[in-house]
Amino acid sequence: SPSLMGIPLILIATTFPALLLPSPNNRWVTDRLSTLQLWIINLITKQLMTPLNKKGHKWALILTSLMVFLLLINLLGLLPYTFTPTTQLSMNLALAFPLWLATLLTGLRNQPSISLGHLLPEGTPTLLIPALILIETTSLLIRPLALGVRLTANLTAGHLLIQLISTATTTLMSTMPVVSLLTLLVLFLLTILEVAVAMIQAYVFVLLLSLYLQENI
Repeated sequence: SPSLMGIPLILIATTFPALLLPSPNNRWVTDRLSTLQLWIINLITKQLMTPLNKKGHKWALILTSLMVFLLLINLLGLLPYTFTPTTQLSMNLALAFPLWLATLLTGLRNQPSISLGHLLPEGTPTLLIPALILIETTSLLIRPLALGVRLTANLTAGHLLIQLISTATTTLMSTMPVVSLLTLLVLFLLTILEVAVAMIQAYVFVLLLSLYLQENI
């Protein structure tokens, strides 16, 4: 993370996007930006809350806020001369681990027998019981790591590709202009792909959390 006078700029990079959102008001008629924001938030909330029952609807605010937060940071990180905090594994794990642990503790508190029952599928042969319990426990504990690594790897790989192709475009411009135009076209298509990846990865991160929550309520 870049720093200014020894102060990391990661805090500004994560909190500044929220200033771009229009603040809600009590008027019946609002501007187009507020209407679009409200429509997007309603759409996100409906998609996340559909598989959950009424107990899971308590999580609507935190899951929707996390979705909007990741969406803004991922998209603004594609602008030139910006830093994307979600390319750092430490930040993604700091988001994934507490939320995954909260879903797990919710299940152990409300329905401990059903939550522990997920570790052993029904009808398992007796000889395979110890091995299956170890495998299911490992897959359960590896979930937050998979959440963080998936988000980090996808965004980092996209940024590296954009960096490499843009460097090739500027290098070839003086020597081989035709090839440079072709790489510029590839760069344009890759940028469109990265915008889609930024939105999809934010959605996948929060969707998997909602599915983990569904298992435990």
